[in-house]
Amino acid sequence: MIDEDGENVGVVTLKDALTRAEAAELDLVEVAPNANPPVARIMNFGKFLYEKEKKEREARKAQTKIEIKEIQLRPKTTDHHKGFKVRDAQRWLEHGMKVRVTIRFRGREITYPELALEDLREIAEELAEVSDVEQAPKLEGRTMFMMLAPKK
Repeated sequence: MIDEDGENVGVVTLKDALTRAEAAELDLVEVAPNANPPVARIMNFGKFLYEKEKKEREARKAQTKIEIKEIQLRPKTTDHHKGFKVRDAQRWLEHGMKVRVTIRFRGREITYPELALEDLREIAEELAEVSDVEQAPKLEGRTMFMMLAPKK
């Protein structure tokens, strides 16, 4: 058992521990139930829960959520339209977001995957100064995609 000051009292009977907790007007909380013998502590349980919740909130606040944006193209997308999409991707990468570049094939376009591969390479070259290729171009069904991550 650990008392309210944080000092180890030693092995104590449950009745004695409860009496001490009642005398101190605090709660007896089992801290390590799997230990042999189990460890209990005299503390204010409400305050303990509040502190725990506060730490969890701080930890969540410190986490950075990485957002993934996507630009979708087709093998027949014009250079002018592709320019708009690449500019958007560059802006997102500068803001620290990941960008997934997707090229969708329709009909017989799937017979020329090298066209899409060339488009993806060109986009990667254009964005090379602000991004790294996190996932190389990959064909999955009727879509080819690659993932770009912002440079550190």
